[in-house]
Amino acid sequence: MKNLILSLFLILANMNLLSAQSSNNPTEQEIINLSKQKWQWMADKKSEELADLFDAQSMFVHMGGAWGKEQELNIIKSGGIWYKKADIHDVSVKLIGNTAIVLNRITLLAVVGGNEVTNPFMVTEVYIKENEEWKLGSLSFTKLMTSEK
Repeated sequence: MKNLILSLFLILANMNLLSAQSSNNPTEQEIINLSKQKWQWMADKKSEELADLFDAQSMFVHMGGAWGKEQELNIIKSGGIWYKKADIHDVSVKLIGNTAIVLNRITLLAVVGGNEVTNPFMVTEVYIKENEEWKLGSLSFTKLMTSEK
């Protein structure tokens, strides 16, 4: 009897966990997937895909400065910054009309100026939906003072 009750409890606990994990609506999930894809394109230096994703007026804020789309793409192409791997720990999406604000808490492994560095960041991404297509309008890195995962 104890085993039956314990098994039933574990099944119910797993069902609650699964429903909590899938609580994003379809648009939020679409944005989360797009954000993850963007990190992979950045790691793979896929500048053509990124050029399509980045809005013509997009802005990028880094620890070393802020600049627009063309400079960001040139930095990625040249290897000035190589976003080797973004370990995503937490992600949240807020939808406001045709705008999506994504917060990613990540640990970023990157090569900057030939030096491999690892930093914890809260990254803010702003996407705008135009003509049924999401475009990245802003990407901002805020370095966190803790490296907790």
